[in-house]
Amino acid sequence: MGTVAAIGARTSVGGLALAGVEVLVADDPDAVRRAWRELPTAVSLVILTASAAEALGTEATEPEPDQARPLMVVMPR
Repeated sequence: MGTVAAIGARTSVGGLALAGVEVLVADDPDAVRRAWRELPTAVSLVILTASAAEALGTEATEPEPDQARPLMVVMPR
């Protein structure tokens, strides 16, 4: 069973740590992309803020060939 991670601004994802979610604080687009690329392989679900999803663009939805990607969900604004 994989783990759950959240990527986004501290104010949006910080509280998820109380539920056992691995919180990856990323306050700007470069930090979001870096957090996405450095996700541990054990992560099977990623919760993205709407801003984080926008920063990732197609990087999250079009993975490299032979590269598995976790299930994603985008928080509403």
